[in-house]
Amino acid sequence: MNLNFASDNTGPVAPKIMEAMLAANTGAAMPYGHDPSMDEVNQGIRRTFDMPEATTLLVTVGTAANALALATLVQPYETVFCHRTSHIELDECGAPEFFSGGAKLTLVDGPDGKICAEALLAAIERVGTDLHSVQRGALSLTNLTELGTIYTLDELRTLTGIAREYGLYTHLDGARFANACAALGCSAADMAQGFDMISFGGTKNGCMGVEGIVIRDPEMAQQAQFRRKRAGHLWSKNRFLAAQMQAYLHDDLWLQLAAQANAAGQRLAKGLREVGAQLEAEPAGNMIFARLPQQAHEHAFAGGAQYSLSDENGDGVLARFVCDWSKTEDEVDALLALLQGKSAQNAATSAATA
Repeated sequence: MNLNFASDNTGPVAPKIMEAMLAANTGAAMPYGHDPSMDEVNQGIRRTFDMPEATTLLVTVGTAANALALATLVQPYETVFCHRTSHIELDECGAPEFFSGGAKLTLVDGPDGKICAEALLAAIERVGTDLHSVQRGALSLTNLTELGTIYTLDELRTLTGIAREYGLYTHLDGARFANACAALGCSAADMAQGFDMISFGGTKNGCMGVEGIVIRDPEMAQQAQFRRKRAGHLWSKNRFLAAQMQAYLHDDLWLQLAAQANAAGQRLAKGLREVGAQLEAEPAGNMIFARLPQQAHEHAFAGGAQYSLSDENGDGVLARFVCDWSKTEDEVDALLALLQGKSAQNAATSAATA
């Protein structure tokens, strides 16, 4: 039984993705994205996102997708507005600043990991436009957010509308783009509306390692390609990235896998409430932050569960639980049993005979 709830990165590769990679491992194919499968990926993204002129560049990691997208959108003397808890601020080791040649990140506060319109307006107004100031460059949003919450479509359109009013480019960090679409019941085109570039995540959602930089404006595509090459992220055997993305797009596999992860996440959230955990925010998809007593975590870890802990206060120790696409109901129930000091095996047996 897999009781690893540390990250959706820990999950296995989905069978259809693996099958596609094995199928690609036959014969010869032109390198560096000149294989026929890359043309099919571009067409598939254009249909899925309803962007008839979009270009998609494939990389292997989300940090590269975010950093290269932002480097294409902003100049070194400009700033990117993002939430204080965003991945580009806390988890990318300065990559956006490095690849952009030194562009600044301007951090915006907001509850539940989300930027609100008032805070964004205030942050933009604080940035000057004279010769001595960093200039306004782009807005970067994340959906699902780093706290597992979600922007509604109306919220996204309000924020991207403000960005447009001030002449900012817009970027969506979509490491969990699929989870957000599944949670909202919307299409990729709906989610992407108003954004110039989208980091379309696959690795956290059943792929071996592929992220798409989706570029709406064809005039930006060539600059992004040069930046990808210069940064060392242009794969020679691109067909193995393209094969993953082809399978991911086929019959909306990306959405199916995300729905499975979300279902496990929502089952876990419901169970955590029932055992008395205090949820930090309302989880929309597959990632939950909850406080439980230290003893509950000790029981879980002793039973083989894996997840991360952070700060402690009077309400308990904060934990982050993430469900990947392969998480089963039995595994979720076993974790909940362990947190209550029960045997995971007994919980699984009870569930199987219920």
